[in-house]
Amino acid sequence: MTGTLFCFGLGFTAQALAMRLHAKGWGIIATSRSLEKAADIAAVGYDSHVFDGTAPLADASVLAPATHILVSVPADDAADAVLRWHGADIAALPNLRWLGYLSTTGVYGDTGGAWVDEQSPVRPDQPRSKRRAEAEAGWLELWKSRGVPVHVFRLAGIYGPGRNQLEGLRRGTAHRIVKPGQVFCRIHVEDIAAVLEASMRKPNPGAIYNVADDEPAPPQDVVAYAAKLLGMEPPPEIPFEQAQLSPMAASFYADNRRVKNDRIKRELGVNLKYPTYREGLTALWQSMA
Repeated sequence: MTGTLFCFGLGFTAQALAMRLHAKGWGIIATSRSLEKAADIAAVGYDSHVFDGTAPLADASVLAPATHILVSVPADDAADAVLRWHGADIAALPNLRWLGYLSTTGVYGDTGGAWVDEQSPVRPDQPRSKRRAEAEAGWLELWKSRGVPVHVFRLAGIYGPGRNQLEGLRRGTAHRIVKPGQVFCRIHVEDIAAVLEASMRKPNPGAIYNVADDEPAPPQDVVAYAAKLLGMEPPPEIPFEQAQLSPMAASFYADNRRVKNDRIKRELGVNLKYPTYREGLTALWQSMA
């Protein structure tokens, strides 16, 4: 399977997918928010264009070669900029076989630690998650009304090279904040890319997939394991009430849920390379050597 992937936004996750597909002969077209970043994208061999969400692409015809589209730009106060500016253009593409929208498991809101799956109610309680839920609904409506092959991926907390607790410990910025009963779900960026590629091979328009690993875990346990790998003493535990977190950081502790990932395994045949944070962090630690 080959084609041309158009990435609206080339952030951490989109880069992982683009690299994976480019190595297999795919064409990659990507957008960035500035001319400077567009030049960086072009330097790695991708076709590059500027799209900052405040205006449409300078020339919408650059979408024409796309057989697959990945939308990874954050939702803004008006929901989704890509849908707003280019929903009609995308619906008119004759060769589009797949569109993936990257959302968040935050759309489920707080469940008090209970498990959620793709059939669970969407009840976002944070502004950023509410915007994502609105964007999801907009993209799915484009599937229903125009037949665009939309797939929604609700991602847990993303980690990977350069973005993990090992790096935080080495920089001295990692903390062990303890809120009894609190767990977070996470997913290695390489496993996200594998899920997206599996969906491309087996499109199911209108489908929603949770993308998380097998083990929701208390955040302090993850930091402690990373410290063990580095041969460091873990930071002291700090009760949540004494942590003096920023409003943004504290907001992540407002939601507590466990995310089921059965569908990516059952329907897409995905076997996670990093089924828990232990495999993921161990591989990242080994790559540091």
